[in-house]
Amino acid sequence: MIKINTAEAKARLSHYLERVEGGETVVVCRRNVPIAEIRPLPKRPRERRPVGIDRGMTI
Repeated sequence: MIKINTAEAKARLSHYLERVEGGETVVVCRRNVPIAEIRPLPKRPRERRPVGIDRGMTI
């Protein structure tokens, strides 16, 4: 987990977003008090739709 202040977050947001993409969590602090957490979203497998699910429907 990485802790950064708001000024650092503003100045280097793209850098920290790359680290989040790599699996790290970033905590943003204001005056050393945590105010936000940026973390990667869980990976979800794409659900496959059954063949013919829209059969008989008119668009």
